[in-house]
Amino acid sequence: MRRTDREVTDMSEISGILDLCKTCHVAMQDTGELYLVPLSYGYELKEGRLTLYFHSAKEGRKLTIWQKNPDVCFEMCSEGEPVYAEIPCNSGYYYSSVIGYGKVEFIEETDQKCQALSIMFAHQTGKQIAFTEEQAATVCVYKIVSERFTAKRKSA
Repeated sequence: MRRTDREVTDMSEISGILDLCKTCHVAMQDTGELYLVPLSYGYELKEGRLTLYFHSAKEGRKLTIWQKNPDVCFEMCSEGEPVYAEIPCNSGYYYSSVIGYGKVEFIEETDQKCQALSIMFAHQTGKQIAFTEEQAATVCVYKIVSERFTAKRKSA
C-alpha cells in the first residue's frame, strides 16, 4: 500500500468499514475481457480471514465465468464529504475502503445456504431472519474467502 498513513489494520476498524458499506464490486476475467459486477453482500471476519457471502439467480454471465475461473478481486467503499483545497489537485473525498483477492466458492448445502442468506440479510437490513429450505432452493449462493485484503481510510 503506497499511503501507509491511511492503512487500517485493526480488525474491529475493518469490520466497521464493512458494516458501513452495502455493495461489493467483484471483478473477474472472462476470456481476455474484464467483467465487473456490483453485489449486495454479508460477511464474517474471523482470525484475519474475510468471508463475503452473495446470492443471485441460478444462471448468468458471472456464474459461467466463475465455473471456468473462480479468481476475483473485490472492493467496497464508503464516500464521505468532499475535501476542497486551494490547489484543485489536492481536493478529494474522505472515504474508507476494503480491497482484496480470493476465489469464488459455490455453496451447495442447504443449511449453509440458509446461514449465508441470514448473514447477508442481517448485514443489509439489520434484521435477523431464518431462511427456509424452499427459499434457499430458489437462488444460487456463493462466497469469497480472502486472506489477502487491505483497508484504507482518509478521514478529517
